[in-house]
Amino acid sequence: MLNKERAYELFERARKFSSADDVEVLIGGGKSALTRFANNTIHQNMADENYDISVRVQFGGKTARASTNKFDDESLRRTVLAAERLAKVQEEDADLLPMYAPEGEPASDVVLPQRRFAETAAIGPAERAEAVGKMVDVARRLKLNSAGVYAVNDAADGIFNSRGVARWHEQTLAEVSVTMTAENSSGWQKANAPDVRELQPAMLAEIAAKKAVESANPREMAAGKYTVILEPAAVLDLVGFAFWDFGGLALLDQRSFLNNRFGKQVFGENITIRDDVYHPLQAGAAFDAEGVTRQRVELVRNGVVKDLVYARGTAERIRKSEFAAQLGTVKPTGHGFALPNEMGEAPLNIVFELAEGVQAKSVEQMVSETERGILVTRLWYIREVDPYEKMLTGMTRDGTFLVENGKVKGGVLNFRFNESALHMLSNVVSFGEPVRASGEESFDMVVPAMKVQEFNFTEVTKF
Repeated sequence: MLNKERAYELFERARKFSSADDVEVLIGGGKSALTRFANNTIHQNMADENYDISVRVQFGGKTARASTNKFDDESLRRTVLAAERLAKVQEEDADLLPMYAPEGEPASDVVLPQRRFAETAAIGPAERAEAVGKMVDVARRLKLNSAGVYAVNDAADGIFNSRGVARWHEQTLAEVSVTMTAENSSGWQKANAPDVRELQPAMLAEIAAKKAVESANPREMAAGKYTVILEPAAVLDLVGFAFWDFGGLALLDQRSFLNNRFGKQVFGENITIRDDVYHPLQAGAAFDAEGVTRQRVELVRNGVVKDLVYARGTAERIRKSEFAAQLGTVKPTGHGFALPNEMGEAPLNIVFELAEGVQAKSVEQMVSETERGILVTRLWYIREVDPYEKMLTGMTRDGTFLVENGKVKGGVLNFRFNESALHMLSNVVSFGEPVRASGEESFDMVVPAMKVQEFNFTEVTKF
């Protein structure tokens, strides 16, 4: 593995090749390996180790970036030269700030939880195959077909610049995804964690298999508005579309659903959300792509939008804009992406909190309290229809069930939905305990299962 000392030495070498006013180097990569299986058989094993260096140079108001994965002097020299040539032909950017200097940044008293575990890094093909074997055993016992992946990543990310930034982060991540299929039904589960000891592949397989068995011979239900119980993976894949709008630049560019809604009641009073990289169930580095320390940010409190996240350049632009008065205190929060970019920033460590007085309920409790509704395992093929209302369309998949009189009554054919994330988060009547959840359409979050009223299913599928 590349370590901080070696990475800094690479930065120093690249810096010597540059004639720019300032130089910034992003270094990232690591070791990754996975085992794929389908039809109850392993069909792919692979491993890879790779690191990239991305060099950004700045001449006054001009900047550009070039990248390489070769670390010899000639490759570094060519990469620096490419960045400089690109920068010199750019138009001057009046909003471009000097590269970040950490002097004066207040010391953080928050400690990032351990995110690199030797036990995870040590997982090899034999251990992955053993875990896959246990998942396949579940499928064979129940006469199902299993497919999925067991992946392990041991990664490092760093940023160094000529103004004194030297930040480094190491993290492991182990992930299991498993789908169980029967003749006319299926079930699915997915989970990941920095510490492989927190993963339970056989248990995930048992849950996926149970869903496949219990949703067999699905009946057709009419489209319409239903009470739905969304498991955490379904919740995160829906709400994930909203959080790209919580960056200051999205508001400044008039492309955020929060334009004309900041400080107003947007969601139900029982919705409180923060961005918190320091949460024990979260993952990632405690700094952004300019080296600024990430701050905890309360985004929503009791349904009211309270704050946004800001990169350095965005914060400076907003302080000079018409939005300054309505946004209150605007300062860099450590959520910026690598420059140059057109996205600005976004909160990517989302944590849902249970509002004061809200009691967490299990999915089973939600089911027992539901007279008639639909239980949804996950969603897929989600697309945004109306960005301002956050109207989304997509389909249920891999375990969709009818709930009647407080009991799961069997599987139903999958639905297509047209639902606004704003409407959904204004109609939540019950919450589960927030957990680290993984889906397929959005980034990982700490979210609860939710029971939602008036969820709009528009069509019925044939499977």
